[in-house]
Amino acid sequence: MNALRRRFRSLPIRSRLALLVAAAVAFGVAAVSVTCWFLVQGKLYDQVDDDLKQATKRPQQYSEVVGALADCTQIPETTPNELRTRDAYYLQLVKADGTACVSSNSAGVVKVTASDKAVIREAAAGEGRLVFRNGVDGDGNAVRVLTLPLIVTQGLGDQPHLFPGTALLVASPLKSTQATLKDLALILLLVSGIGVVGAGAAGLAVARAGLRPVDRLTEAVEHVARTEDLTIRIPVEDDSEDEIARLSRSFNSMTASLASSRELQQQLIADAGHELRTPLTSLRTNIELLSRSEETGRPLPEADRKALLASVKAQMTELASLIGDLQELSRSEGQRGERIQVIAFHDTVQEALRRARLRGPELTITAELDDWYVRGEPAALERAVVNILDNAVKFSPDGGTVEVRLHAGELTVRDHGPGIAEEELPHVFDRFWRSPSARALPGSGLGLSIVARTVQQAGGEVRLAPAEGGGTVATLRLPGAPTPPPELPAHPADQPR
Repeated sequence: MNALRRRFRSLPIRSRLALLVAAAVAFGVAAVSVTCWFLVQGKLYDQVDDDLKQATKRPQQYSEVVGALADCTQIPETTPNELRTRDAYYLQLVKADGTACVSSNSAGVVKVTASDKAVIREAAAGEGRLVFRNGVDGDGNAVRVLTLPLIVTQGLGDQPHLFPGTALLVASPLKSTQATLKDLALILLLVSGIGVVGAGAAGLAVARAGLRPVDRLTEAVEHVARTEDLTIRIPVEDDSEDEIARLSRSFNSMTASLASSRELQQQLIADAGHELRTPLTSLRTNIELLSRSEETGRPLPEADRKALLASVKAQMTELASLIGDLQELSRSEGQRGERIQVIAFHDTVQEALRRARLRGPELTITAELDDWYVRGEPAALERAVVNILDNAVKFSPDGGTVEVRLHAGELTVRDHGPGIAEEELPHVFDRFWRSPSARALPGSGLGLSIVARTVQQAGGEVRLAPAEGGGTVATLRLPGAPTPPPELPAHPADQPR
């Protein structure tokens, strides 16, 4: 059985579908054919039984019955006798001991069985009933038999008389009935075979037509695997909503996403290589100057040496920051999803403000924070807020003011710096994009890109706009609630970090 199952599974899906359809049709046709055959058999036997009942209604003479029992013989005679029905029937009297007295014009002798003797015993007990059965005659031919108590209706007055210890057996040959049933069985078998073969062919045709889109999908997948060409698409009818159409649309969406992801990856690699080249080149130049000074024995002036070392340190810091930003952007959704939790966003902003004040001690940073609880990754949201505050600190003039406000899930950070030109606003969240006026300042151009990605993953939105009176205002909105949900500890100190 296991070998047959494995062999079936190794067949192509078209063949399996065709075989399953053929098997299902074969089972259905077989059930219908068998049911039909038994129904026809029952109807034919009912007709024979009705004919047997009609044959027993001919009145029997008392004297004829007595004579037949007295001259009991098991061989039909050729002389006519009044104890008869029709020539096509078997007719005999059955004694209590099972002896059969055959009518002179009977078609043959029917073998007596225990059920025939039971009719006699039940008749003696006053329980007369008809018994139908299948039997055989002396030559082994099939017959339909009716056995009933013998009642004499003529020769004893007007009252019918139950003849004691004797039963009347009437039988009819089943040759024509069985021939009809055999012909019916042959016809049903032929029709069933044609139906099964036709169902198999139809199943194979339907499987081929239904799996044609799957063939196209398979060819497309094999093409992508062979050539890595993600631009291929499977044509789908716009109004089609079946499973194959949904699968095709899903495949098209998948290849489009993969193509976009690969394009972004290639762009990230190219941009990262470009951005890494500048600090690495500067770092290499400074290190070569220091190394050449040591090799030639001509030390640099102390002030120049300190300036070079400070430059090397700043470039290494910038390089480390750039690498950290690249690692943040390369993290997948699966790496983030495990650390998502409900956090107190106002505490996150408060911690980011503490770090911003350390970076801009000469600035005045005011804060007005309302309670707000969001669902997200604590470290990522804190970094996003820190990046926004760093921009405000970086572009604020000495002694300037940065105004921070959190109300109803909307965080606004306003600085009083030079602001952002209108034509530059659409690019502020692009990777590695930096304003021409800010290229001399430290930074990788990835800060706001990280902010946009983090906020979008938390279900919020962020935007930058010119502020009235000069400067820039950054607005960050996150969905949440002013009260903590049940799974969040009430005290901030109890929250997971």
